Amino acid sequence: MTTGVIVAEAPTSVIRKKLMAARSDVPEGGPGADRAWRLALARRARDLIKLQLEVRSLTLDLCSLAELLELPAERAMIAVLEGPSQAMGLWVADPSVLAAMIEAQTLGRVLPGPAAARRPTRTDAAMIADLVDAMLKTLETGLAEDPDVVWAGGFRYASFLDDPRPLGLLLEDEAYRVLRAEVALGAGAKSGVILLVLPAEGRGRLPASAAGAAPHTDPGPAFAAQLSDRVSGADSQLEAVIARLTLPIAVMMDLQPGEVLSLPLAALDRITLEGIDGRRLAMGKLGQNRGMRAVRLTPEASHSAGPRPGTVIAPPEAGQPVLRQTGTR
Repeated sequence: MTTGVIVAEAPTSVIRKKLMAARSDVPEGGPGADRAWRLALARRARDLIKLQLEVRSLTLDLCSLAELLELPAERAMIAVLEGPSQAMGLWVADPSVLAAMIEAQTLGRVLPGPAAARRPTRTDAAMIADLVDAMLKTLETGLAEDPDVVWAGGFRYASFLDDPRPLGLLLEDEAYRVLRAEVALGAGAKSGVILLVLPAEGRGRLPASAAGAAPHTDPGPAFAAQLSDRVSGADSQLEAVIARLTLPIAVMMDLQPGEVLSLPLAALDRITLEGIDGRRLAMGKLGQNRGMRAVRLTPEASHSAGPRPGTVIAPPEAGQPVLRQTGTR
């Protein structure tokens, strides 16, 4: 009699299905994020708090929200990050890493040995907030030309948690990318783990190379015709100038209602058409068209310099400044 064993596969949960779909659809991230995050951790720790930080190993993985809740160590510092399109992520440091960062800022050196068992405080968060932001900015800058910037760029420090239990309500139920860096601090005086947790589905901007590679498209005749219609229909203001008069300021101040100004050189057949900048554009003569006043353009005899047609220059009185008034009369 032949005996067999039947193995039944347990049903896959909904979360696991989503996670597996994310693993197949979303790129795993490449050496861009790996290298940029290594440099960001080491450089910003050195530059901002004079802390020697060495990344001994770094891994990139995908996990579900349920798996994410198990990652932070006990009494870890959990910095909540805000990113593009209201995305949320985490920057998590082991107690030993947090202790080394605080010691570097308060004592100027890292004490050897394990960190004291305590919960992180608001003071701790305030002392590392700028450092976290600097690391994230350096990561984004390093990925400016890399596709990984879509999911790793644009995140900044928002707040902190001293307990991971609220994360299940705070974060969305989706797949997350986890950069896990094992670091040595203060020439090996302390060691621990820093986690960078970001949504697997990128919501940030495209890399600069991809954004600038949009193909040039010919607008075509339809666009040209539409542009021509808009330009042709635009308003253009012209002034018809019959004459210009220059008077001393004392005379101008003494003008009274009903007073008549003599324009001896004014001529209705020598009207100057000018633009809003005062430049002469054409010559014309006054007439009528369908009962309305009109100016008929005429050939311009010459463009020689000198006073404009119809301009009267009255000599100023002794000791009086001259005010030139121009406009349509």
